[in-house]
Amino acid sequence: MTEDEKESFYARLKEFEGRRVGEPFVARDPVNVPMIRHWCDAMGDGNPVYTDPDAAAGSVFGGPVSPPSMLQAWTMRGLAAPPPSGSNAQAELWEVFAEQGFTSVVAVNCDQEYMRYLRPGDHLTHEIVIDSISPEKETGLGTGHFINQLYTFRDQGGETVGTMTFRLFKFRPRPKKAAAKPAEGAGAKERRPRPRPSMTRDTEHFWKGLEEGKLLVQRCGSCETLRHPPEPMCPHCNSLDWDTVESAGRGVVYSFVAVHHPPLPAFDQPNPVALIELDEGVRIVSNVIGVAKEDIEIGMRVQAEFVPMDPELTLHQFRPVKD
Repeated sequence: MTEDEKESFYARLKEFEGRRVGEPFVARDPVNVPMIRHWCDAMGDGNPVYTDPDAAAGSVFGGPVSPPSMLQAWTMRGLAAPPPSGSNAQAELWEVFAEQGFTSVVAVNCDQEYMRYLRPGDHLTHEIVIDSISPEKETGLGTGHFINQLYTFRDQGGETVGTMTFRLFKFRPRPKKAAAKPAEGAGAKERRPRPRPSMTRDTEHFWKGLEEGKLLVQRCGSCETLRHPPEPMCPHCNSLDWDTVESAGRGVVYSFVAVHHPPLPAFDQPNPVALIELDEGVRIVSNVIGVAKEDIEIGMRVQAEFVPMDPELTLHQFRPVKD
């Protein structure tokens, strides 16, 4: 598109700002203790004010409350989502994008704000509004526009209990690169590049460590608990301080599976994926190499190797060793 066409297209996109995405959606169930318990089990959250009625009764809350991070979970539509009702600005916006080749979308991040703790019996409704659309941006995925959707969560009395800004990127995919020329020789097979890992501020140190031949494990700066995968907050003491320690890379196969389907050109077939328990006590997902899949065993001793997958990507792989 020319610059004038881009400006005209962006002006058309801006007309969608402030429009509502469908009708407000009422949660299928009110806030309830069984689902809070499931959530806490899955997240490893042992705060007693969420699941222990006696402890909660003696707290400042006077009874059980829901973890704030469950805010969106209460109004999620489930696997059998009902069809959207009423005017849906997002569906119209997607049609406008598609006209110009912006056919792909990826979720970027979300920010939540909590006005109060939710209690069992609260019945939530959420409303979604297209809050803002950015000018055209150039990214590694392609050219596109960032879209902020504003979710407003209200209780049964209409009180706003929280908000969420959900950011999407609607983009025109970059043209695919020509496939690499297959190696010559009988039985030669084309090997596509490995998918790029998702590198964030929380995980960047891990991937850069692999480039330097180091297996770095995150350590809480307060209670010194090791954790993997990396995350911004310690799940044990809630500290935001952390550093890293270099693992010796030795451990055992804790569990494994040989993935046969679907076949993926970037991976061996079958693809042996293992959960490795490092001697330092944390577990990490990787591949087991240098051994036939039928010879992989739980408890097998392994040692990390740093294998260049291509000029821009080095990954940790584990090879069987004898003590």
